[in-house]
Amino acid sequence: MSSTPAAPATPASQLASADALAKALARTYIADPQTALAAWLALELGRPLLLEGPAGVGKTDLARALAETLGRPLVRLQCYEGLDEGKALYEWDYAKQILYTQLLRDTLASQVSGATSTSDALARLAGVESTFFGKSFLIPRPLLQVLESDVPAVLLVDEVDRADPEFEAFLLEILAEQQVTIPELGTIRAKHAPLVLLTTNGTRDMTDALRRRCLHAFLDYPPPSREVAILELRIPGIARALAEELVSFVQELRKMDLRKAPSISETIDWARAMILLHASALDRELAASTLGLLLKHEEDRVAALAQLPKLVGP
Repeated sequence: MSSTPAAPATPASQLASADALAKALARTYIADPQTALAAWLALELGRPLLLEGPAGVGKTDLARALAETLGRPLVRLQCYEGLDEGKALYEWDYAKQILYTQLLRDTLASQVSGATSTSDALARLAGVESTFFGKSFLIPRPLLQVLESDVPAVLLVDEVDRADPEFEAFLLEILAEQQVTIPELGTIRAKHAPLVLLTTNGTRDMTDALRRRCLHAFLDYPPPSREVAILELRIPGIARALAEELVSFVQELRKMDLRKAPSISETIDWARAMILLHASALDRELAASTLGLLLKHEEDRVAALAQLPKLVGP
């Protein structure tokens, strides 16, 4: 559940403005002004922040960067079709319950010894049943981990659009009340209000109920200047001229009708590959041989190869 900050954490109390948050984030993440403002308001207002945009533009990385910057543990809930509260909230450790039942078989037998009926035996075991459904047999999943965290946490609900709408409604109830009722244990309230970020890649439309309860930010592919700055942050020592050349090429690829445009992380991987190859500039042959780092579908690669004379010099 916990993550170790890569740089000294900045307490939320010291982040008096969106600009202050953006500067603190800049150690690991370069946020545009609108995104920094949305994140700061979510922190100050205690509201969930819904991050929308294409895959690979830095939505998940923003959650990681906020956790590192604030010095908070990051708890991630990866959504998928069919996700239910057993995987998101809690479940009982049935294997452990069965094991303890076997170990305590003789003790349990002595407790029901002399019972005159089934109902009588069950009544004698009533106290034992509550023991087997206590906290020692409970497996907390991300949502419960956040509620029970001894320090404020950052909760990332990743790709919430992949979960069913019914789960979305359940999730909103938990986030709104910041508590959950477990029948065997009662109501568990959050020790600290978490900072909640939800991401969506647009697989399906989010419900109006979720949009009403969340602040909103749309993250798109960055402009060239910011993507160059991201490369310089993530790859210390990269030459500015090479970074600009690589970003210019990637930006042109994104204008094409591709099945999947290169993400920021793929630009970073490509730039790292160039450093390993001791490249000081991009040429057509080098671009052609390394396209697989940027484009993950063969039809995209073929389309890009056909356009290489326009995209890069000889």
